[in-house]
Amino acid sequence: MADTAATSDGPRICLTGATGYVGGRLLGVLQRAGYRVRCVARRPENLRSRLAETTEVVQGDLLDRASLANAMCGQDVAFYLVHSMGSSGDFAEEERRCARNFADAARDAGVRRIIYLGGLGADAPNPSDHLSSRRQVGDILRESGVPVIEFRASIIIGSGGVSFEMVRALVERLPVMITPRWVSVAAQPIAINDLLEYLRLAVSVPVDGHRVFEIGGADVVSYGQLMREYARLRGLRRVMLPAPVLTPRLSSLWLGLVTPVYARVGRKLIDSLRNASVVTDPAASDAFPVRPMGVRDAIAAAMRNEDQQIAATRWSDALSSSGKPQTWGGTRFGTRLVDKRSLPVSATPREAFGPIRRIGGDAGWYFGNSLWRIRGFMDLLVGGVGVRRGRRDPSDVAVGDAVDWWRVERYDPGRMVRFCAEMKLPGRAWLQFEVTPSEDGHGSVIHQTAEFDPVGLGGLLYWYAVWPVHALVFRGMIRGIVKAASQPSAE
Repeated sequence: MADTAATSDGPRICLTGATGYVGGRLLGVLQRAGYRVRCVARRPENLRSRLAETTEVVQGDLLDRASLANAMCGQDVAFYLVHSMGSSGDFAEEERRCARNFADAARDAGVRRIIYLGGLGADAPNPSDHLSSRRQVGDILRESGVPVIEFRASIIIGSGGVSFEMVRALVERLPVMITPRWVSVAAQPIAINDLLEYLRLAVSVPVDGHRVFEIGGADVVSYGQLMREYARLRGLRRVMLPAPVLTPRLSSLWLGLVTPVYARVGRKLIDSLRNASVVTDPAASDAFPVRPMGVRDAIAAAMRNEDQQIAATRWSDALSSSGKPQTWGGTRFGTRLVDKRSLPVSATPREAFGPIRRIGGDAGWYFGNSLWRIRGFMDLLVGGVGVRRGRRDPSDVAVGDAVDWWRVERYDPGRMVRFCAEMKLPGRAWLQFEVTPSEDGHGSVIHQTAEFDPVGLGGLLYWYAVWPVHALVFRGMIRGIVKAASQPSAE
């Protein structure tokens, strides 16, 4: 198979794990490359809004062998990108069952290649239960007789990834950290975009039989060094105090308290760090034209991605991640705190967007204008922009426009506008409005999303201190917009 973009007679791809972190990102990569993709999902409705015309989704469950026959039929390449880290039962046995069902279905359907993502360190003398399970999954896939390309990776750095979210949350929230032994174990992190490039190229790389490729970035570092580099890029000063007696169980509970990584996943993650996860076989650099970036560039790229938008996928999107998200005073998204509200309106999308594109300036913010003015005055007192700037145009906006203390960061006329705050804050803030047609074809739905990315403990204290006022204002604002959109003169 040549490494060319897919055509009508190119390889047909079966993708599992498309609702998860890596699989969800890979879906976008494969679609942009023009491949015909068939996603297998327990809940197909969770994927339909993300599918290109060349992509289909079928209902299937890896624990149900019979459901995979239709999914594999006619496919050339099958990606196995699932795991059971979030399972509360015997996750290793569950992973073995899933792998056997997948392997048997692929063999019976005549699939020509399986591509699997495992973990570095799986061949260590005393691997963790998680890494041991990852190795067993690879063995089971190879037993099917279908040629398998297995990638083994260490820490994956990317916005929305479990390791990156853990590092970021620890650094943002803890000026002084008690660091257990696993923080100093050597690893070779890889940027999510580099990993995706390996996976994409594996569809058509000219290799025969089973191959295992160890992949990693340009740098060998520890979690502690990752945290220091993140702190440097964020302009934060952090102190780390080693505590080698802190057990994996206590560490996982600690992570559950201060990061989005709930304890069950944290325990498996920490157990996997007892051994170094460093590339020892350079075969991947010979077989693939990928030159992975270093840690500094990988972290910077992850931060830029979140500056542009909420991460495309998250580790917790996967249905196997059954832990409950933390939702006190808004929804946590990594270190970001998100307040999202949606309300239906009888107006057409064009009519519903009218009040949104006129927001701010003389039109006000549709609720609590006196509260906004007080907040603007407080901002002026500390050297901020306040509310004195108003708007360039009373009835329309463009990217780069100032609107009171906000600036238009993104604008899709008639559909969406995103503002970035320029007031003095212990962090960064965004406000986004989007209008979508109602599912029943009658009217529209207005979506309002406020995001805050706090810097350090001070940022978190600020968010929770003002949360009661924010809740009142955000609730009233979207109701005010709906009321304005419902009036005949809205457009």
